[in-house]
Formats: sequence, structure tokens, C-alpha cells
Amino acid sequence: MHSERAPFFLKLAAWGGVVFLHFPILIIAAYAFNTEDAAFSFPPQGLTLRWFSVAARRSDILDAVTLSLKVAALATLIALVLGTLAAAALWRRDFFGKNAISLLLLLPIALPGIVTGLALLTAFKTINLEPGFFTIVVGHATFCVVGWVFNNVIARFRRTSWSLVEASMDLGANGWQTFRYVVLPNLSSALLAGGMLAFALSFDEIIVTTFTAGHERTLPLWLLNQLGRPRDVPVTNVVALLVMLVTTLPIPGGLVANPRRRQWSNNH
Repeated sequence: MHSERAPFFLKLAAWGGVVFLHFPILIIAAYAFNTEDAAFSFPPQGLTLRWFSVAARRSDILDAVTLSLKVAALATLIALVLGTLAAAALWRRDFFGKNAISLLLLLPIALPGIVTGLALLTAFKTINLEPGFFTIVVGHATFCVVGWVFNNVIARFRRTSWSLVEASMDLGANGWQTFRYVVLPNLSSALLAGGMLAFALSFDEIIVTTFTAGHERTLPLWLLNQLGRPRDVPVTNVVALLVMLVTTLPIPGGLVANPRRRQWSNNH
């Protein structure tokens, strides 16, 4: 029996879920502008930008931000190169073990982060490589390759006709020219979307980073260490707001850069 109340309760449940998920984020954002230096005082006594200037002058925060940006940029670059090469190989050729390789490429994102981090740490220790900047980049690149770049690029490759490549070669273009003027333009939006999302994923990654960082401190690790310091809560809220902005902005950017995915989302 059809109930007219069903749509209302479904909408209520949906909006309730949205509020439940985003209310803590809004609280952190609000207290980043609070005039009080106490951990949390409700209601907020006023609005100020003081904590932003305090955060901007702290060298430990600036060092953590710089490290996170460097790691995210390098991990994204590696992911773009390796993800594109892997997608091209699996798109163009049929060979024995192709499905197994596809499964192995998807495995890092399917496994829990703690398993991936522990596996990476064990591998680094086996080859006597001390955790540090390089190991963080490698660790982040492992899941960035699969999480966004490979999936985006292989999906775009599957919608690209091989006849375009053959036509380019027939007209006298060499391999590099074909890639530069035929293949790359078809992949550009997928690479841009995958790159932005991979950067955001790397910037706020904490589980794998915990195992691979050693004495280095990325911004998420800095935030984790601040949890036991109540006097620094206002500054911590400012840094948390920065992390949320950096990791949230690439999402609409990725949808804008990948119009086909945006159209699919609108239709579904």
C-alpha cells in the first residue's frame, strides 16, 4: 500500500544524515573564529581573526603545511604518471594475467589503511630504508595511483576509440605526436580530475602516514599531536579548517573538470 508520508520521512532521514555528518565540521569552523581562548565555550562570545594570525606565525604549523604540500604534489605527480601508464597498458593489450594485474592495482584502495601502512613499513624495514619524506611520498602514491588516477584514466580510455590512434599514425604522426595531439587531449579532463582528488586524498591522509613518516610531521599528524593540548584548541581549529578547505575544494573542481562524470551524477 502506497504511503504519502514515505517521501517526507525519506527526505527527513536524508537531511538528518547530512546534518549529522556535517554538524561537527560546522562547529570546528565556527570556533576557529571564536574570541575565547578556552577549548569550547558555548555560545561563542564573538568573532575574531586573531587565531588565523597566530597560526600563520607559528613555525611548526608552517613546516607541517609545507611538508604536506610537498608530499601531496610529488605523490600526485607519481600517481599521474604510473596510473596513466598502467591504464594505457591494460587498455591496449590483451594478455595472460591481465585480470590479476587489474586486481592487484585495485588492492591498495580495497585494503584498510592500517594494513597498507603496516605492509609498507615492513617493506621499508626489509630494505633498510628509514621512514621519512621519501617513504611518505611512496606510501601516498600507492593509493593515489589506484584511488583516482587509474580509475579515471582507464574509464576514459575505454570510451576512446582505437581508430583515432590508427588514423593519426596513418596520417604520418609518430608515437609521441599521436600521444600529444590525440590521446592526451582525450585524457586531459580525467587527468585533471584524478590529479586534484589524489592531491586532496594525500594532503589529509593520516593512517598510512603514521606508519611511514618516522620523525616527519605532516599537517594531519600535527593535528593528531595537538589533541592533548587544550590551550592550543583555537589554533588547532584554524588548522583543521584549512585541511577541510584543501580537501573539499578539489571535489567540485573534479566534477567540473570531468563533465561526463558530472552528467552521470545528474542523471542518477
